Amino acid sequence: MIDAAEFQETPTTTLAELLGREWVMDIGIRPLWGPVPRVAGPAFTVSCPPGDNLMLHAAIYRAAPGSVLVVESGDLDYALAGGNVCAIAQRNGIAAFVLDGLIRDLGEARELGFPVFARGVIPIPGAKKAARPFPVSARCGGVLVASGDVVVADEEGVVAVPSALAPETLRSARAKLAKEAEQTLDDWEKAHRTRVETALRAAGFED
Repeated sequence: MIDAAEFQETPTTTLAELLGREWVMDIGIRPLWGPVPRVAGPAFTVSCPPGDNLMLHAAIYRAAPGSVLVVESGDLDYALAGGNVCAIAQRNGIAAFVLDGLIRDLGEARELGFPVFARGVIPIPGAKKAARPFPVSARCGGVLVASGDVVVADEEGVVAVPSALAPETLRSARAKLAKEAEQTLDDWEKAHRTRVETALRAAGFED
């Protein structure tokens, strides 16, 4: 099984090109402070019903160090977590939160340097009543993430790499990045212009 940390140097743009739209979270799941460092880790998936954050708060004591907490919620009325929860998560080695929902105490998370990717901020906390099992697949930003999938998040967005595809995806990403590193801007422009002109001709365009 691949170590998710090996994806740390892989941009989400590269992964998105390799995996396609299905595994890229929508633009609502974004870094809440910047510049945010790239994070990569195995998903610890959590499901919270709207208005309730109990299972996220339970997860910060159960997720293994290096994990990325991925939370399904969709709630835009109540915060899933605040500054102290971010601080405890960070102290317990959790790499980041990726939340289909909101947080509060953004300034505290920013001061901690704790990466949070979410839909936004609201000052009111949710309740703690609804217990749900671990692990459970979580739909976050339109992507169904299973526990153990590799989550990579940076300023460009969030990509989930299915665990079964992780080894081949990492090999392909490294090969692609190595090839790009050898290419000059002049080389890129030549190939790009050829591709654009070919597409224009195929579409019947004439100057």
